[in-house]
Amino acid sequence: KKIETTEVDENKPVVVNNAAQYGDEGGTADEIDEEVPFAVIEDVPVFPGCEKVEKSKRLECFMEQMAKHIMRNQNYPERAMEDNIQGRVAVLFVIDKDGSITNVQVRGPKGGELLEKEAKRVIEKLPKFKPGMQRGKPVKVKYSQPITFKLQ
Repeated sequence: KKIETTEVDENKPVVVNNAAQYGDEGGTADEIDEEVPFAVIEDVPVFPGCEKVEKSKRLECFMEQMAKHIMRNQNYPERAMEDNIQGRVAVLFVIDKDGSITNVQVRGPKGGELLEKEAKRVIEKLPKFKPGMQRGKPVKVKYSQPITFKLQ
């Protein structure tokens, strides 16, 4: 068997490739229009009613208000109840630069299309947020929210 060595020859010159030799130059920070994950954003989007809460408690307030919104607006689909369908629906959505909800994606349990449809409806009913801020500018923020459907 041949054994490869990882030893480096000290006399061999090191070749340095400048990054500019490959691809195009990137845009400025102003031109970047990507979504910022909720976990790393400087200023999280503000749920209506949480504006007066101190900054350090805003995430807590956001999560409380989100839970209340889901409790108030979630209706167990009649047909899903009859067919004993339950489970967790993962909802991924974007809080846009203007605070509106966009790009709602849902993934629920096998056979849970009715639960997915209901979860999407609940998230689309969310009020307009104060958008998330990164370096003082409003940005799109990606957020994930599980919604559980459980029969009692």
